[in-house]
Amino acid sequence: MQVKDKKVAYYYDEELGNVNYGGGNPMRPHRVRLTHNLVDNYGLNSKLRVQRPRYCTDRELEEFHADEYIGFLRSVTPDNQEEYMLQMRRFNMGAVGEADCPVFDGLLDYCAMYSGASVGAANLLNSGEADICLNWAGGMHHAKKAEASGFCYINDIVLAILELLKVHQRVLYVDIDIHHGDGVEEAFLLTDRCMTVSFHKYGDFFPGTGALDDTGAEDGHYYSINVPLQEGVDDETYRIMFEPIIAKVMEVYQPGAIVVCGGADSLSGDRLGCFNLSLQGHSHSMEYLASFNVPMLVLGGGGYTMRNVSRCWCYETGRLLGLDLPDELPQAALSQYDYYMDTHRLRISTSNMKNANSRARLEEIKNIVLQNLSRLPPAPGAHMTQPPPRIKPEDELPEEDMDVRGGGQVADEVRVTKHEGYASDTEEETGRARHSQSFQHHPPTARATPPPHGGEAYANGGASGAAGEAHTGVKRQRDASPAPANLPSRSTPLRSVRPATPPVRTPTPSPAPMALPVIPRSAISAGNPPVIFDSDHPEAGPGSGPPGPSDNRPAQHHPARMGPATPAGATANTQGLEGAFERGEPPQQQDAP
Repeated sequence: MQVKDKKVAYYYDEELGNVNYGGGNPMRPHRVRLTHNLVDNYGLNSKLRVQRPRYCTDRELEEFHADEYIGFLRSVTPDNQEEYMLQMRRFNMGAVGEADCPVFDGLLDYCAMYSGASVGAANLLNSGEADICLNWAGGMHHAKKAEASGFCYINDIVLAILELLKVHQRVLYVDIDIHHGDGVEEAFLLTDRCMTVSFHKYGDFFPGTGALDDTGAEDGHYYSINVPLQEGVDDETYRIMFEPIIAKVMEVYQPGAIVVCGGADSLSGDRLGCFNLSLQGHSHSMEYLASFNVPMLVLGGGGYTMRNVSRCWCYETGRLLGLDLPDELPQAALSQYDYYMDTHRLRISTSNMKNANSRARLEEIKNIVLQNLSRLPPAPGAHMTQPPPRIKPEDELPEEDMDVRGGGQVADEVRVTKHEGYASDTEEETGRARHSQSFQHHPPTARATPPPHGGEAYANGGASGAAGEAHTGVKRQRDASPAPANLPSRSTPLRSVRPATPPVRTPTPSPAPMALPVIPRSAISAGNPPVIFDSDHPEAGPGSGPPGPSDNRPAQHHPARMGPATPAGATANTQGLEGAFERGEPPQQQDAP
């Protein structure tokens, strides 16, 4: 299956490669630089619209995230973090080597950069200037409204979907990262404007959410789809689950745009993953989604064996261009760094690990998901009103030395050598353990705010990344001024009305802008999704309506990537949130028992 004649845009900034989480953390943004090195040496740049992202402003980040949380990220530094201990615990952050999400210099600039790429890509899709947009630095699907989690601070996926919803009636989100896309699911749990579909490892595994019977609530009932799997998933197992479910989703939901989290931690041999997918098996999901000819935003996500992540994302870049890349890696790529010295091949081999997914259980899961999809009315819609202002693609800030129309290089030639702050994948093979056993589990203490999940450091390219050292890797100054006045109001209520007949969907790369309401920030709770207010019941608000469906999650803590995980079976407490919405404060939550 090949994807041909697509206009493909590609977002990249070399500064992202300087980011080092430090403390031996498995999250390595350097993988994006390695990916670009392969993309460049395979000659794919000439076929891409290469775009350097602009930084998101604070106002744009606050379209989803709490303003107090954004202010904290802007103010806290390694030098003053002791003054912010309460806020750090409240927002789920910690120190280098002790937590998933650390405090480091330039933190908000890093987040604004990868988020700006995702939002900018959404605008290119909205305008029809691209059919497919790639941002391998994005895909931070664990971040919540006022909480960092699982290496993620800002949820660029939610921000991009909100931008797409200004033009498209319905957006489909598909997550093929091995971890459940909990942050995105929570953000849209109560709405039918965005359907979330996640294929993930479930059970004693971070983040411990994504049960089969977690299907959304209120207007979003059955619009959250979870496909829980066990370790050892191979290509054939993934295909027989993915294709029929996605085919039914496309038939029933008819999305105007698709957003994909393409985490490469579902590949065989990942440091934190336990699936057994090959390069072709992982890429097949991307190609299958692209075959529906719907505007598609492809983001990164997880992936912790850098030599595999970079090969995977380069290969998928080629496949989305309709190209078959030679299996022999370009000599220039081999000479620039030693991450591929174990093999000169693009191919990623699978292992002989046991597939713990029985055919009977897979059929049971698939049938339940398909039955739930059959209960949905066709193609829900929304009232047409004055279209909200959008950030125009020409507002992007390409560098002078960037050929944004393709064929050019990003700044000077990117010479990728072994990153001084990182050990190679080979050096880390000995003694490595799944779920990052080198980081001790720290039980939460009694408090009224969410417990920290752990963290890392953000270090300059030449820094060692040792605990206690944090240097700025992103030096470029970011626009901290308020967003332009034409940004949509966040106080406009959204009214969802399902039409008697579904709107006509055409397979054009990008439909003409449609007048849609705005999802207000006030309707997005901390750790909860935006609420769709019914015009017939205006008194209904956050926390109203029946509780979500029950689930059968195991009643134990799930190991976090680098710290205590959210207790399994914990549900969001929406009582008393209304006042917090009005004050712009993240709600206080009690620890789950």
